Amino acid sequence: MQIVLHEPEIPPNTGNVARTCAVTGTPLHLVGPLGFSISDRHLKRAGLDYWQYLNVSYWESFEELRQAFPENRFFLFTTKGKKRYDSISYREDDFLVFGSETRGLPDRILAAYPEYCLRIPMLPGRRSLNLSNSVALVLYEALRQLGFPGLV
Repeated sequence: MQIVLHEPEIPPNTGNVARTCAVTGTPLHLVGPLGFSISDRHLKRAGLDYWQYLNVSYWESFEELRQAFPENRFFLFTTKGKKRYDSISYREDDFLVFGSETRGLPDRILAAYPEYCLRIPMLPGRRSLNLSNSVALVLYEALRQLGFPGLV
């Protein structure tokens, strides 16, 4: 599994996602522009002492990342998705892509990969879950399906 945050805006959310990635051994890809500096103290505080365990990559654009991994599946998490996140059979080389906290993923990306748009079910009229909660929920479902490889 690999986690992608597309243009994240809130340092503590990214820090929490980084911590989740560190404890599960999941690579994290940050697609810019970021809404904060990587040296932001709130980002580091949320990740605490887990940064040394994190495998993080930085990308200028989603297209650049996508071109670097042409054979992989990229699942896009959006409230506009037609399929539920738990209806998919995940594979170890899948990328789980999450948008910014205020805008989500751009329509151009969603339109390019409609068959890979997934949603987390919620009650009607609710906007969305917190970004770091969404990542944890989906990542752990994917890891559960795969038998938690490498995790004790």
